[in-house]
Amino acid sequence: MNSILNFIAAIGAAALNALGLLGELGIFAASGLSHIFRPPFYPRQLGRSLMEIGFYSLPVVALTALFTGMVLALQSYTGFSRFNAESQIAAVVVLSVTRELGPVLAGLMVSGRAGAAMAAELGTMRVTDQVDALSTLSTEPMKYLVAPRLLAGIIALPLLVIVADILGVAGGFLVATLKLGFNPTTYLINSFSELQANDVISGLIKSAVFGFIIALMGCFNGYRSKGGAQGVGAATTSAVVSASILILALDYILTQLLFRVL
Repeated sequence: MNSILNFIAAIGAAALNALGLLGELGIFAASGLSHIFRPPFYPRQLGRSLMEIGFYSLPVVALTALFTGMVLALQSYTGFSRFNAESQIAAVVVLSVTRELGPVLAGLMVSGRAGAAMAAELGTMRVTDQVDALSTLSTEPMKYLVAPRLLAGIIALPLLVIVADILGVAGGFLVATLKLGFNPTTYLINSFSELQANDVISGLIKSAVFGFIIALMGCFNGYRSKGGAQGVGAATTSAVVSASILILALDYILTQLLFRVL
């Protein structure tokens, strides 16, 4: 009987801890968003964050999108050739990349690169008391450290996804024309005839949400880290894992919502 009660108590404690953590995250997100729209503003911090999240993540996002488009064209040809539907490969590639693969893969890549970097930087500042030093100097840490990164994530990831969309479609085009023997003009006509503005817009909406999630989880885990180097490492790992899981979960939710709206 005692073992059953202990098991139930452990489940209850875990649920309470999860709810408490969710509440902390909600308050943190609301505070960070509120500081985006209130002066003073720090454009230099915003520019630095845009470079770190956007420009420095461009190579890994570009390579991922290019090879994903190439593999997608090959795999689509393998399946569609069994049903004599090779003409649909262009449509499958362009819709898959713009609606799903571009935003999701870019989000996961940026999470592993920029999200980890944000958590490590803020975590190091926290354990070395640099965050407290900002408060001593009459600088709000949330406004100086968190708000620019949140805004940069919202801005940078859609720009990266535009590049990923272009390169993903280009990768499919290269494989289809150079390896599979498709006519280049016909392939492009099939691609653009199937592509609609809503397909691109839905992907950009997802990417803006994913960018916010990446920056939020990186800042949240780094900001509340403790315990020296070990705590910074744990915060970095938690930032990447939590952001990746949330991206995949929110992708389904956003797809459901956008499917009804767009």
